[in-house]
Amino acid sequence: MSCLHTRQGLRYWLTLLLLVSTCAHASIDQPVIGVGSKTFGESYILAEMAAQLLESDGFKVERKLGLGGTLIAFEALKTGAIDVYPEYTGTLTEAVYHQQTDPLATQLAGDDLQLLTPIGFNNSYALAMARSKALEINARRISDLVSQTDLVIGFSLEFLNRGDGWPSLQSRYALPQQPKGIEHALAYSALARGQLDVTDAYTTDGDIESFDLVLLEDDLNYFPRYEAALLVRQDLPERAAIALEKLAGRINETTMQTLNAALSGGENSAATIANGFLVENGLIQANIATFAQETTSASILRHTLTHLKLTGLALLLACTVALPLALALTRHPRGANILLYVTGLIQTVPSLAMLALLIPLFGLGEVPAVIALFLYSLLPIVRNTITGIFGVDPLLRQVAVAMGLNARERLTRIEIPLAAPVILAGIKTAAVISVGTATLAAFVGAGGLGEPIITGLSLNNHALILQGALPAAGLAIAVELLFEGLERALIPRHLRSGDGIPNSFV
Repeated sequence: MSCLHTRQGLRYWLTLLLLVSTCAHASIDQPVIGVGSKTFGESYILAEMAAQLLESDGFKVERKLGLGGTLIAFEALKTGAIDVYPEYTGTLTEAVYHQQTDPLATQLAGDDLQLLTPIGFNNSYALAMARSKALEINARRISDLVSQTDLVIGFSLEFLNRGDGWPSLQSRYALPQQPKGIEHALAYSALARGQLDVTDAYTTDGDIESFDLVLLEDDLNYFPRYEAALLVRQDLPERAAIALEKLAGRINETTMQTLNAALSGGENSAATIANGFLVENGLIQANIATFAQETTSASILRHTLTHLKLTGLALLLACTVALPLALALTRHPRGANILLYVTGLIQTVPSLAMLALLIPLFGLGEVPAVIALFLYSLLPIVRNTITGIFGVDPLLRQVAVAMGLNARERLTRIEIPLAAPVILAGIKTAAVISVGTATLAAFVGAGGLGEPIITGLSLNNHALILQGALPAAGLAIAVELLFEGLERALIPRHLRSGDGIPNSFV
């Protein structure tokens, strides 16, 4: 009997070991593949096509859509934070490598990347005008703008600064205008209202027809070809690459413009449009259940909880680091000044630049977002803590010394209680800054309320923008009310004013 139990036990453990081994083997054979996109409609659609092709072939996919511009998406791919995203040949040669003469394949191989077979269409840059304005000034070519010095020109920020954008275009055509930066999704509306005369456009943009725009002829052949293709890591599983190659040569300019127009109409999501194309062309089988739409309330709740998580972790980390450090340096004025200088310097780094710099170190997701929010929270906490302690009346310090209190006792019993309103105001400021800045976390795939805002801007969908903007504003107000309540609960009445502002600042 004992022998039987031993055999059964051995069989049980061998079976369990086999199951674990099988699961581990399956996990190795089917890695999670990260699919990314940039922040414009066409990139969303192509990324969804890639994701659904992989899923139909049995791969588990993690979507990291709506990343920032080319720099963030390309860095994410190089560091392995994602495994594939849609890119364009002209962008790679002109904006990434800045070398038109070297073979693109060689440059990509040096970064362990590979460009799959082009999808089949060229989405070049162009300059767009409202048809009425173009007829008014008789503009058909880019060269016709040279004599129009009073035109109001606005370009997307990426086009305004990239190598194949405005700087070289201005030099090539000797254009005299000085453009301003504008979010691409807002530019067409500005053209339609007459607030803008010229902007950059994509030749496959679905909004060109709906806004009745004219694309000016590139008569000096400045813009290169921008063949769309999926850019992947060389360590992508071969079977995954084969699945993605199903898109090769499948989409021409007219088809892509139709798909983009369907997305800009706002009635269908990128996932639904991509699924419809793939099913219609026999690339995958229909699976309606996969694309069940999340309700608006559920989406807002999910993004709000993520937003709270990001800001809460960052604020907790900032308080844990900044408060003790600032309090310790209040006894060393030179050290306190250095700390204020360093945290102030951090605050001057633009948010998107900070996130882009953190990607090579921490990849995509919540980690770089929390670290960036933590860094931006340091200055108000440090500054108010040091200011609050230094602002304590020197006479009270002398009295405390006369009473025989040591330095630690003076700090904990006299200085911190008196400085508490100012310190709490600094923490409140950091919290409000975090709530606002956290909307940019969506650019690195961290989610939060910035995700619907960025997606809405990309698709010119005002409802989506409001789904992120209104809850974010509500959170900022809630933070203000929360800290006012904390102040009333923790700060003696004689140390605070009726409106919640510390007496020392009134």
